[in-house]
Amino acid sequence: MYKLGMIIALAALTTLSFARDTNNKVIYGADDRLDLYEVTDTAILKLAAATAGMIDSSKISIDGEDATISGQSLKQRGMCESERFSEQMTAANCSGFLVGKNLLVTAGHCITSQDDCESNKWVFDYAHFDANTEAAMTVKTTSIFKCTSIVSRSLDRSSQDDFALIRIENISDKEIVRDHLAVRTTSKIEDNDPIFVIGHPTGLPTKVAGGANVRNNSNSVFFNANLDTYGGNSGSAVFNAKTNTVEGILVRGENDYNYDYNQGCRVSNKCENDSCRGEDVTRITNIQALMDILNTEEVAAL
Repeated sequence: MYKLGMIIALAALTTLSFARDTNNKVIYGADDRLDLYEVTDTAILKLAAATAGMIDSSKISIDGEDATISGQSLKQRGMCESERFSEQMTAANCSGFLVGKNLLVTAGHCITSQDDCESNKWVFDYAHFDANTEAAMTVKTTSIFKCTSIVSRSLDRSSQDDFALIRIENISDKEIVRDHLAVRTTSKIEDNDPIFVIGHPTGLPTKVAGGANVRNNSNSVFFNANLDTYGGNSGSAVFNAKTNTVEGILVRGENDYNYDYNQGCRVSNKCENDSCRGEDVTRITNIQALMDILNTEEVAAL
């Protein structure tokens, strides 16, 4: 959801779309989003280390072993100054997460072609680890990966299935090992189970948002929840808060911003926990190619 200041663009947000930046999200109840420096649970911080933002290669400047990421702040993109994180950079188009060695999952509408694969990088550690959130954003090149191929992908308007499984490689010449996330491989999450999400709302540095639960669990392809998410969170890992296991991929939801005519800028759409359309999460078990790979790896490890 890049430049939505025009009334026409705002109106367009009222329709459900599979375009990369218009799979909108929203705040339910209190805003539960946290920067990583605000997270004290070491287990969740470890999970966050396996999540990444998809950033256009043109926004990444490499100098030796370091890279600087560029992008507009929320305020520069038309959000009101009163919005949380209004001074922070917004560089990511989508989110993703590691599920195996060099295997990453994101939303199917984030990677629509090999061109998308090749024109973007997957950046880990795109996050604020201290309170200096207005500082220039730099990461090590060992945190930057390129997409080499699309293993499996679905974007089905009928079933609303939405996922992509891709292979990635580090851009540095160093041997990089990152822990991947544990994912559900059988059955499905329980009704009303507590969940949380890690990703890049509106392209911001990594945010963790909990305080949510499964609202509707009846569809075989996806479940519905009251997660605090925005465009940019598409592809985010959604975790079971009881097990820290990935249950699915955040893919679409309610309109995320409303235009405030008095202030001349946009403010977050806010809903009660049990109201609005909710956020849809593609079940991770839908990715049969991933299930097959994981089963093969489990057998090989015996």
